[in-house]
Amino acid sequence: MKGYLNFFDFTQKIDYKTEILAGLTVAMTMMPESLSFSILAGLPPLVGLYAAFIMGLVTAIFGGRPGLISGGAGATVIVLIALMQSHGIEYVFAAVALAGVMQILVGVFKLGKFVRLVPQPVMYGFVNGLAVVIFMSQLEQFKTVVNGETTWLTGTPLLIMAALVLLTVAIIVLLPKFTEAIPPSLVAILVVFAVVWGFNIDTKTVRDIASVGGGFPPFHIPQVPLNLATLQIIFPYALIMGGVGLTEGLLTLNLVDEITATRGNGNRECIAQGSANILNGFFYGMGGCPMIAQTLVNLSAGARARLSGIIAALTILTIILVAAPVIELVPMAALTGVMIMVAIGTFEWISFRIINKMPKQDVFVGILVAAITIYLHNLALAVLIGVIISALVFAWESAKRIRAHKSVDANGVKTYKIYGPLFFGSVAAFSEKFDVAIDPQEVIIDFSESRVADMSGIDALNKITGRYQKAGKKVLLKHLSPDCRRLLRNAGDVIEVNIIDDPTYPVAI
Repeated sequence: MKGYLNFFDFTQKIDYKTEILAGLTVAMTMMPESLSFSILAGLPPLVGLYAAFIMGLVTAIFGGRPGLISGGAGATVIVLIALMQSHGIEYVFAAVALAGVMQILVGVFKLGKFVRLVPQPVMYGFVNGLAVVIFMSQLEQFKTVVNGETTWLTGTPLLIMAALVLLTVAIIVLLPKFTEAIPPSLVAILVVFAVVWGFNIDTKTVRDIASVGGGFPPFHIPQVPLNLATLQIIFPYALIMGGVGLTEGLLTLNLVDEITATRGNGNRECIAQGSANILNGFFYGMGGCPMIAQTLVNLSAGARARLSGIIAALTILTIILVAAPVIELVPMAALTGVMIMVAIGTFEWISFRIINKMPKQDVFVGILVAAITIYLHNLALAVLIGVIISALVFAWESAKRIRAHKSVDANGVKTYKIYGPLFFGSVAAFSEKFDVAIDPQEVIIDFSESRVADMSGIDALNKITGRYQKAGKKVLLKHLSPDCRRLLRNAGDVIEVNIIDDPTYPVAI
């Protein structure tokens, strides 16, 4: 059955049967991940399902392009683990809402392209650390509480848990070799569920963790103090969560663009994602972002319109309202196996293959970010430190590139041709290039192969021209931008600026 649907600015012919089936399949793959990630973060499972519903519905209708699937993603919720452990769930909701506000601002001011400035070594470290955290957290399912103390499983319970986890992993690995028509994680959960129920095996289930039954997402204002101290607590987490979500989202959007040979709207996606996260913060959801795996499942099922995403979200809501008693019987071993495979798939194995080809400073940054993520479980701190170190390394490397070629023409005029950027990191080396005392009466400083990048560079120019002025010598500055000329204090008779081929780049003030 085919027809036309118009969701705001997208009018296209769609196949209703394909869209509905794709949406149902996507919902079945999102559900176990949403449950697993919420449990991983120490949140009630229902919070993960609410996030999958809210993110999926809002972004399906208002997002940057059809076919993109959003939900409660691990990349964003992992950022909030440390906040959950230190301050509790109310601060998590507040951070999610604040992250949404930031994402909307990015979209409104069309700043989405700057999210991609996170260095690749930082992304490698972040993703690899995330994968290790996910894997290590699954070991908690091999523990039990005896007389108020947490101990490792032993004997038959341990063997049962290990066997069911291995069965889950085996199905996820082997099933795609025979068919890709059915999501392997869904099949694995159903098979393990059937085995446990059919043989009446005594093992931990979702019900032992928390109840997933509920109604519509309830409106809930985060119960946190409205003061500067609260903002200082949640701001770093909100900033990183928002950035990680937008990075994942824009990368996924680009991937869909390539697959479908169409073009989405990145800034619109930022606004939709931010709006969904604000709703998460006020409707008991853990937040999220576009999910690459579920998006690929959706596209491979033939979906090309917004209807599949809407069907997926409504299916998850139906599960919350009606099917909770069944979901609560799902063995934790099945979800543990799914999450172990998620961890393996999340890890950037290519980083091992290229490690000997990467600069040493990039290797250091990647390892440091991963280590902070693993040992402190604080992705906010890890990413911030990684970005700062990468920026300092870049500044140091760029500072070493400035140099001056000196020459004297037939008229005795000395020319300094500057190469490399002039900015805060290179001003000291720049100033050392000039021999003011022994230079002739007329000197030219040529910036045709250089750029003045910031006010530190302008200040260095002011100081060097001031030195020549005191020495009674004339300086000509060639190929400076109008910005630079306006900001120079010593632009009197002693300085002349050659305007031929002047660049028009602005100076960062």
